[in-house]
Amino acid sequence: MLTVADEFYKVGPGPSSSHTIGPMRITYDFYQRAEKLPADKLAKATKLQVNLFGSLSATGKGHGTERAALAGLIGKEPATVDPLFLDSLRDKPDQTFEVTLGGKKIPVSLKDVIYDATKGDFHHPNQMTVKLLAGTEVLLEQEYYSVGGGFIEWKGYTPPKKNPPKYPFRTMNELRAHADGAKISLGKAMLANEMSIMGRSEEEVYAFIDKIINAMVATVKSGLSMPEDDVLPGPIKLHSKAATVYKRSMDETYAADKGIGALAAFAIAASEENARGHLVITAPTGGSAGVMPSLVYALIEVRKVDRQKVRDGMLAALAIGYLCKHHATLAAAEGGCQAEIGVASAMAAALLATANDAESLVVENAAESALEHHLGMTCDPVAGYVQVPCVERCAFGAVKAWTAYEIASNEIASRHRVDFDATVMALAQTAKDMNSKYKETSEAGLAQSVTLC
Repeated sequence: MLTVADEFYKVGPGPSSSHTIGPMRITYDFYQRAEKLPADKLAKATKLQVNLFGSLSATGKGHGTERAALAGLIGKEPATVDPLFLDSLRDKPDQTFEVTLGGKKIPVSLKDVIYDATKGDFHHPNQMTVKLLAGTEVLLEQEYYSVGGGFIEWKGYTPPKKNPPKYPFRTMNELRAHADGAKISLGKAMLANEMSIMGRSEEEVYAFIDKIINAMVATVKSGLSMPEDDVLPGPIKLHSKAATVYKRSMDETYAADKGIGALAAFAIAASEENARGHLVITAPTGGSAGVMPSLVYALIEVRKVDRQKVRDGMLAALAIGYLCKHHATLAAAEGGCQAEIGVASAMAAALLATANDAESLVVENAAESALEHHLGMTCDPVAGYVQVPCVERCAFGAVKAWTAYEIASNEIASRHRVDFDATVMALAQTAKDMNSKYKETSEAGLAQSVTLC
């Protein structure tokens, strides 16, 4: 398990890690490759072209995939792009830009991003090709895959070589054995691995985790500050509800009602920021970008939990995300929404348990319960937009994470019947067996039963 924190927690524009951040990273990668071509080849170049396939083609319009792909082509990166620039591509779609390669200026526009076949024998449901052309001659071409969580791969991809981890693991049982044997938390075991794999100091790892914590808090605050009459972009005309839910939850009589309402509002706030195309954090994906931030916000801003405990929780959550990515999938186009909200909820449960000093078995049990009770969840976004049911689904994922921790911390931990590894296997099998219509294609479920006027 060699994935590290800054590969997993990524900042970028919504509304989707696989359909927005991934394609932008892909075209930016191609831009960098093209820059390295010999000068004589670049001198002949006349055109850049992107072809989208599978789910990227089927629901890319609602995700702004073409805008993200164009932004990457002209040299913009997800973590630093101004969301207002992406909005300008939506509002003024006829704009043309110049890409300079080896002194040659090549005009590009949204017309160079082509929505191609939605069905076919694709290597991955989120597949795309990028080409540099001289007339009809192909100077450079690469087939890419946006595999979920903003991760990208390409034809012939091999993982980069890294240092061995201090605590090598392929399963939760192996990781927990390491942690228990060393008498440390899962978060501390993951910290040791982060330091070993990348040669970083403890301070450097925590500094990155702090950046992600701060970004998560900021996205919730931003979402809560939006006016109650704000309407999310797109044809659904969905009104923002985060501020309303939060304000009304504070009027509840009972503390439990206030807590559930507030947590739901925090998740909706971050998820609505994602729907707006604002900057969010993949944890593990853009579509699930309301779940983890809501728990982080609740712990940091409401409960005033010691930041070090939240840092360790964020690292423990990574173990959950890594295992699901390695043994199953994080992409809704490959596994349905169980792969996004389900994994996010499991990560959030591990975060919460660790921040409350739970033993490793309780952390595992909490994560397992949260994931188990999302198994089978389909992805059927109405009109292809990450709004219905996605925004509220983040709230349910957050509440389920808290519920999973409450059960795990109050049961007899050794009597928990299902372990995390078995549930990840079930996630992978369910994803494999799920009808393709329910994998982010907008061909079934709510996407078909909800009629837009």
